[in-house]
Amino acid sequence: MAIASGHDLAGPRPRQTRCSVDLADASLSDKALEIHRRLCPVYGCPIPYFHSLDPLSELVSSLLSHRTRNADSGRAFKALRAHYPDWSDLVDAPVAEIEATISGVTWPELKAPRIRAVLAAVAERHGSLSLDFLKEMEVDAARAWLEAIPGVGPKTSAAVLSFSLLRMPALPVDSHHHRVAQRTGLIGAKVDVGPSHPILRAQLPTEWSAQDLYDNHEILMLHGQAVCHHRNPACGRCVLLDICPTGQAQRSSVREP
Repeated sequence: MAIASGHDLAGPRPRQTRCSVDLADASLSDKALEIHRRLCPVYGCPIPYFHSLDPLSELVSSLLSHRTRNADSGRAFKALRAHYPDWSDLVDAPVAEIEATISGVTWPELKAPRIRAVLAAVAERHGSLSLDFLKEMEVDAARAWLEAIPGVGPKTSAAVLSFSLLRMPALPVDSHHHRVAQRTGLIGAKVDVGPSHPILRAQLPTEWSAQDLYDNHEILMLHGQAVCHHRNPACGRCVLLDICPTGQAQRSSVREP
């Protein structure tokens, strides 16, 4: 991926007030900030938001996107929206009909009943089919409200708050983001995606804006897609190589006779 123009080598530097972490984790906070500083000019911070959806629609979009390519989940979302102009229509629709509408995504047989059940739970708990009220809540409280619904986990709750028009400061972690964080040593090798959310958020400044956190997620995700591949990572052209223990180990093994 080409280096974006219009940024100096340091890239944009968001506010540097760190959140309260144990002293043992201070070095990881420094590393997280250094990774952010290096990747921002590569991928062009600030990164434009890719969605401008209301939070309920973003919830549907996020549930569709699990383990599915963006193009496929995007088509499925448009198909759902065309078939059900009001999300209340989907709540009352037969599961088989919903499944047929989203047949292009991974596991449509699981996602169809889950999406319908999640929307029904929102309506039941809130009294109406809307998530706009979340903007009046603190981020942690809003995430807890969402995650109390079966089928909604940390990634989805953070995506709803961050990606939607709510534009709240939450940090989503997807599989690419998670892989880069593990290989660079920000999280342990046995830390799964879900539990990684609070750890990675705690390494970043508490006062970072929604845009700052969105940028952090996007640049780690994009780096995972473009360089730090699941198989055969391109360590030789990685701007993080000198601070990445996995990359250093791989380079050392290649040099050994």
